[in-house]
Formats: sequence, structure tokens, C-alpha cells
Amino acid sequence: RSCMLVLLIQGIVKQHGVEGEKPMIGDRVYVHYTGRLLNGKKFDSSLDRKEPFVFNVGKGQVIKAWDIVVRSMQKGEVCVMLCKPEYAYGSAGSPSKVPPNATLVFEIELLSFRGEELLEDGGIVRRIKVKGEGYNNPNEGATVHVHLEGWCGGWLFDSRDVTFVVGESEDVGVPLGVDRAMENIQKGECCLLYLKPKYGFGKEGKKEYDIGSNAELLYEVTLKNFEKAKESWEMDLKEKLERADLVKQKGTQYFKAGRYNYAVIQYQQIVNWLETECCTGKVQLQAIQALLLVAHLNLALCFLRLREYSQTVENCNKVIDLDPENEKALYRRGEARLLRNEFSMALVDFKQVLQVNSFNRAARSQITVCQCKIREHHEHDKKIYANMFQRFAEHDAKVCQLSHWPDRNVYS
Repeated sequence: RSCMLVLLIQGIVKQHGVEGEKPMIGDRVYVHYTGRLLNGKKFDSSLDRKEPFVFNVGKGQVIKAWDIVVRSMQKGEVCVMLCKPEYAYGSAGSPSKVPPNATLVFEIELLSFRGEELLEDGGIVRRIKVKGEGYNNPNEGATVHVHLEGWCGGWLFDSRDVTFVVGESEDVGVPLGVDRAMENIQKGECCLLYLKPKYGFGKEGKKEYDIGSNAELLYEVTLKNFEKAKESWEMDLKEKLERADLVKQKGTQYFKAGRYNYAVIQYQQIVNWLETECCTGKVQLQAIQALLLVAHLNLALCFLRLREYSQTVENCNKVIDLDPENEKALYRRGEARLLRNEFSMALVDFKQVLQVNSFNRAARSQITVCQCKIREHHEHDKKIYANMFQRFAEHDAKVCQLSHWPDRNVYS
């Protein structure tokens, strides 16, 4: 690489990298570097700290020269670059390290890079091919116009222009991962989305595309345009209540179809709109509480189906805060706790259900299950402790025997 932005950044390659992809905008890159002033004085080095420097390239987290140069490098490449102040620390410099208007020399080694994880579980990874414009993104409920191409194992199975509402992409056969990524994409952006099965077509697969169970997918998505939905603060209470009722119906449709993740999105909107709403009218307050109670109850049931038991308990607690004797919330919390092996806490919940409704046969049956599990747990603990004490006793006996054994060295 003989020249980059000729006058402002100049660089040479000391060691060529592995042929292949280069970092894209937003990729998380791992580098080692050493920075020097023109007189050769070192002012910073990751090698001295013995750990790589990590940042998201093209996001303005580092000086301009780095964002430009690192995106042109290959894995394993080492380059030396000379960058003018305009693409380094400018007229301000970096106090105590870099003087104002300093031209700098950096040696950088690109160790590795990977896409940007949009969710904590790593189920959606994005790599940006073309940066979007502005700082505005679609929100929940926005209408988006996209071009997408879907790939599975190198096979193109979907290519089309499509319009959908964020949170409802299921209606047009677009997987959850694409839907969930939309709030991070800007108009005009073209990005690659790597989807784990949970955010693709899951265990069911997609017959119409001939995609089997638990397939990982790659989508190339271009956001052509979008119309944002109204934010909570843009709606009055009347509009929120009207929209909440419609969203509740949509959530119920998804739940009945077994699309629990999409149902969660709908019910969560009700919570977001109404949870912090303040009003003085008794009728309005009752309407808000009724919708929140239904939303949290339905969220609890969805999370139970999704085996996300902590979220189930959390939403049940919200219901119980509103209605301490809510039979469904107590029962669902008991179910979640039982499945988390919290047998004693589940037992308490099912007993509370019977206090509310003594005819609840399911709760009575679950109490028996809890009691059996608690007994099994105690028996298991007894065996563990009995074996432990037995080993201690055998060890002590052995130590005692050795302490009374004649020291053969005395007679040697």
C-alpha cells in the first residue's frame, strides 16, 4: 500500500496478511500498535500493556487515519503509516502524550476482526457494506421498504423488494433476525446479517424455501426508505389506549400461531406506552391497569413457552404488584420456578393459588410434584453428605494408622 490519501496519510506494508476479507464498517477489530512522534519518541503502545486494542472500525471511536487504514488491511497484516495532524489529534493534540499539530507514525498489526453483535446472545451479527445516511433509524412499528437477499449454505433462496412493519416481519416471511436488526440500520445502508437459528427460521425451518431445521442464515439487507411510527411522547393517552388494544389483538394472533417472539414484541409495546403513564381519572387509570395486567400476563406465558423463566417470573411479579391475588400470575410464576428447580418457592406459589381458588386442581397437582421434588432433593443431599462423612472417616483412620507406624529409618 504505497499511498493513502496521499498527503494526509501515507503507509507501507511491512508484512502482508492472509488473503481474504477486510474489515467492514462497524466490525470489531483487534490490533496491536505502537505510536511514535516524528522524532522517534514512543508515546503509546498496546504491546507494552500486553493486550490488544479493540474498537469498532468506521464508528469514530479512534482517529480518522485508523478508521481509514484498518479497513484496508487484511488479517495478520502489519503496516506503518504516517498521518498528518488533520487525521490524527489535530490542533488540540493529546495532552501529556501528543503535542498540538503533530504528525504521527503508527505501526499497526491487524490480529483479527469480526462483525458487530447486535444482541447480547450473539444471535445477530452485522457487517456494513455501505454506510447509511443521517442518524435516524426505524423504530418499533415503523414501516420499512427494503431489498433483501437470503442465503443458506451458499444457496440464494430469497431475493426481493419487500415492505413490512417492524415487529411484524413474520407476516411477509422475513425472519425475526432481520426484523430485530432494523432499529440499528440507517436509510441507504447495505449490510450483511448473520443469523443463528433462533433468529432465522428456527426448528421448524421454512418449507417454501426448502430450508431445514436449525439452519444458520445470511441476509444482505438494503434499507431503501422508512416511515417512523409515532413515539410514545407523540401520542396522547386516548391514542395510546386505542393502539394498545389493536396491538393486543395482534399479539394474540401471533401467540395462537405459536410465534411467541413476535407476540412478545406486541405486548411489550403496550408496557412501553403505558407503564409510566400518569393520569388523574379513575376510568382511565382502570383502563391502563387492565391493559398492563393483560400485557404482563401474556408476556409471562410467552416467556414460559420460550423457556425464558427469569422473564416469566419478572412479568408475573408485575402482575402481582397490580393484583396480589391474581391466580394466573401466581400459577405461572410457580411453573417457572418449578422449571428452574426452585421447588420450595414454587410450592409457596401453588399454595397461594389454592388460597385464591381452592378448586384449582392443576395447582394441587403441582404441589404434589413440588413435595416429591423436595424429598428427592433432600435424599440426594443425604447421600452426598453420608459419602462425604464416610470418606472423611476413612481418611482420618488412615492418617491415624500412619502416625502409629514405626519409622523404619530409626532401625536402618
